[in-house]
Amino acid sequence: MLRSTAVLLTRLITGMNPAWVDCEPDHPGLRVYFANHGSHLDFAALWAALPHAVRERTRPVAARDYWGRTRLTRTVIEIFNGLLIAREGISRRDNPIEQMAAAMHEGHSLILFPEGTRSADGRIGEFKAGLYHLAGRVPEAELVPVHLQNLNRILPKGHLLPVPLISSVVFGPPMKLEAGERKQDFLARARQAVLNLTPGNPC
Repeated sequence: MLRSTAVLLTRLITGMNPAWVDCEPDHPGLRVYFANHGSHLDFAALWAALPHAVRERTRPVAARDYWGRTRLTRTVIEIFNGLLIAREGISRRDNPIEQMAAAMHEGHSLILFPEGTRSADGRIGEFKAGLYHLAGRVPEAELVPVHLQNLNRILPKGHLLPVPLISSVVFGPPMKLEAGERKQDFLARARQAVLNLTPGNPC
């Protein structure tokens, strides 16, 4: 019930318009949906844009230092079945890549924001290495680029109340880590895959 309400509220607030470009919405296998990041609404909008059956087995990856800090934030992220990971103080026993890989080996797809933090100006920053390492740990998973538009205007960084506007969630062609592909080449290719989905750019 809470999840259904969260989906409805997210769609109402964001005016979301999902689009799938050379990407099967109801794919039954494992996926990592990776997207640009400009708002706390990002994970909710992407998650709510997924078909119901896919959404039920997909977990947003969220920073533990933010989403785990209060009872309210923990309750919110639990509604979306979020996976809390550490951004600092990483150790062998508390390794985000291993935690994400374990969740995927249990049958969950993930939502990931490779920039690592929200963009202040809407520009897509350089991708951090986590996506590359996860792709290597779960090579059977499809990696789906996603471009989120206008969510940084609906709930800008530093604001608490959303401003209802129309937004879009565009899913692009799946990709995978190629054999022998260097980290910097893969991350540049993944970032470009998201940029290709921006308005006015051909896919």
